[in-house]
Amino acid sequence: MTLLSSAPGGASVARKTPSAPAAPPRRKQGGVILAVPALVWYLVFMVGPLVAIFVIAALHWPGMLQPVSFAGLENVRTVLRDPVFMDAVTNTTVQLVVALPLMIVGAYMLGYYVAQQPPGHRVLRYLLFIPGLISTPAKAMVFYAVLSPDGLFNGALDKVGLGSLADAWLASPSTALACLIVLDVWSGIGFTAVLFAARLGSVPDEIGEAAQLDGAGHWRAMWRIHFPVIRDFVGVVTMLQFLWTLFGSAQNVLLLTQGGPGSSSTTLSFLVYQKAFIAADLGYSQTVGVFLFLVGLAGLLTIRRVFRQSY
Repeated sequence: MTLLSSAPGGASVARKTPSAPAAPPRRKQGGVILAVPALVWYLVFMVGPLVAIFVIAALHWPGMLQPVSFAGLENVRTVLRDPVFMDAVTNTTVQLVVALPLMIVGAYMLGYYVAQQPPGHRVLRYLLFIPGLISTPAKAMVFYAVLSPDGLFNGALDKVGLGSLADAWLASPSTALACLIVLDVWSGIGFTAVLFAARLGSVPDEIGEAAQLDGAGHWRAMWRIHFPVIRDFVGVVTMLQFLWTLFGSAQNVLLLTQGGPGSSSTTLSFLVYQKAFIAADLGYSQTVGVFLFLVGLAGLLTIRRVFRQSY
């Protein structure tokens, strides 16, 4: 602000006075208020059940309407001494070690092929996506029709003169888990390939053209050029498929084998369901659930570290 003051001799002199400090801008509270419902939903339906798993794991709870008592570490000792639990750990490990690499490697190669836009690539994308559109019960029914004793697979073996190899594939201890692994790979490989194709399609064409000028073939360009570029995306997809295989296998086990014969196809996620809803042993069930949660967390951290970008 400028003020006029009179100086000796009657002359007017302009003086500047410091202006008042500007008021601080008011912080907008609208964003915080809008986030409250989502935060409450997350706390109630995400954090709440997670805490409940650890609480129930420390209880002796033989059914929903039965009296509850504190068990402490007794459930942990019971679980670790149970041979069915050890079989479930073995089966889940085999399932992850076999299904996950087959699915990711096969899906990446399919996705790379589709990303090269061969003739009919649009139709191929739809065909690869079809298994992801089919519900889990429908896929289980398809596999049951193929692998049952009088199903399509045994019929095909008989037609080509290999009828002696026919078996009750879903009811045999040596093949039941393998059938579930095949179902997991068939269900996930097409959908995952479409995801890889979409990501590879966003890689600049100059990278592939430079590789071709340097004499790199498709195999080398696929693994030495394009794979490092989308390495972080491969890690994300691997984490998603890891979680689906680890936690979602109970559906296929329930629909096709019921964990049998014996416990030859029982997985950890199915064991959680079986003990909670069939055996009515909630403490045991949630103790396995805690173990499953820790395995999932360790697996995610490991996959993230393995596929971390090195540049």
